[in-house]
Amino acid sequence: MIRMTNVRKTYRANRVRKVVLDDVSAVFDTRHAYGILGLNGAGKSTLMRIIAGTEQPDRGRIYRGASMSWPLAFNQGFHPGMTGRENLTFVANIYGVSPRYVTEFVIDFAELGAYIDAPVSTYSSGMQSRLAFGMSMAIEFDFYLIDEVTAVGDERFTARCTQALLERRQRSGLMLVSHGIGAIKSLCDRGAILKDGKLTLFDDVDTAIEHYRRTF
Repeated sequence: MIRMTNVRKTYRANRVRKVVLDDVSAVFDTRHAYGILGLNGAGKSTLMRIIAGTEQPDRGRIYRGASMSWPLAFNQGFHPGMTGRENLTFVANIYGVSPRYVTEFVIDFAELGAYIDAPVSTYSSGMQSRLAFGMSMAIEFDFYLIDEVTAVGDERFTARCTQALLERRQRSGLMLVSHGIGAIKSLCDRGAILKDGKLTLFDDVDTAIEHYRRTF
């Protein structure tokens, strides 16, 4: 279970303070898959980063009662001077997983070829996303955080990622931020709408999508 209690987050831009999360309280059952809906700039990715702990709220508390992945398509956790292989070994050791298994899995899944032994600083953003996604799939988590599954590569690789998530979904929960309603319908069974700093949860993803379409 993930519990948010009175979480507030604001940003200042052009001398105006924008409220992204307005004292949000919510409970996510980590056995389920949540699709997060909202307009561009509503704060969906910020919500995910705060849940992951990669960004801190202005105030409020977050209880994380499950192991969680880093946000997929979030690439700032890599050391740019280390190779892809070295980054994989480093992360595998942190999580207590066999570096050899993780490396072999990612080499096969991410299809980076010889770049696996090149510094991550030489990777394109798409290649870094492939590395991050493959690394997440190589390590078992209770709950996966996914920021736009379509950001990881071409159509064929995106389909491969979606299939991997469907398989992992059989034993794990997830949270998905996506502009694609189809991806949310295929992967999620619950939904949430973020609007004007307020988060509304729905027990059924179709109801969430219908409400989103009526509202926006």
